[in-house]
Amino acid sequence: MQQFCKLLNCNDRSKIEMKPQSSNSPETLKKLLAIIIFSLALGYIDASVVVYLRAIFFPNGFVFPLFDFGVGPLWQKLLPIEAGREIAMFIVIFTAACLSSRQPQQRFAYFLLIFASWDIFYYLWLKILTGWPTSVMDWDILFLMPTVWASPVLAPLIVSLAMIICAAVILYRCSVGRPLQAALLDLLGAAFAGFITILSFCIAGQHIAEPDFRAYFHWELFIPAVLAACVLFLKACYRKQSEFH
Repeated sequence: MQQFCKLLNCNDRSKIEMKPQSSNSPETLKKLLAIIIFSLALGYIDASVVVYLRAIFFPNGFVFPLFDFGVGPLWQKLLPIEAGREIAMFIVIFTAACLSSRQPQQRFAYFLLIFASWDIFYYLWLKILTGWPTSVMDWDILFLMPTVWASPVLAPLIVSLAMIICAAVILYRCSVGRPLQAALLDLLGAAFAGFITILSFCIAGQHIAEPDFRAYFHWELFIPAVLAACVLFLKACYRKQSEFH
């Protein structure tokens, strides 16, 4: 725990303080434009791969429930490859965030921004290329690691929009020398809220081949978890600098 706190610039074991940073506005705008272009291209790459996969596995249309998902030798051959591609995509996003700034809090914000923009552009490109999704309530397979994630498209879009807003606030505050102040307990609470959000996707992912698959995405888990994370973020936004001294 002491090493963890030291890594995150703790004043003590229970509180974390980010050092104020400043940034040049024109340079920040250029960087944001580059990130948007990067995310747009990344979203197209991801969408194009999914178009190919759906043509292979769902020639009659990508419609839930997915009765044949994971069944057969071709699935067994390609699913590990697809899982590896997802890991590689996370590495690309993480690397791009690390290259965007030297400061941990800004790197985190850029990671949120790239990830969320990539997700939104992914669905935008799928809509352009295939006409799908026809509605935000259409179901999709989100990830395969460590297990299958699934939900209505609306759910990941909600998460992505929240991530973009949080990233924008963090970057703005860093630009004016007022980075967020987050207590360790708040960080742990946010991590738990994130875990519950992911859990809601994973629970649904185990039932995508069942006729009543819609019943297994628990909005009563997802919505409180997202709201809790947002409340904890707002708490950090309104925390006074004096509370850490």
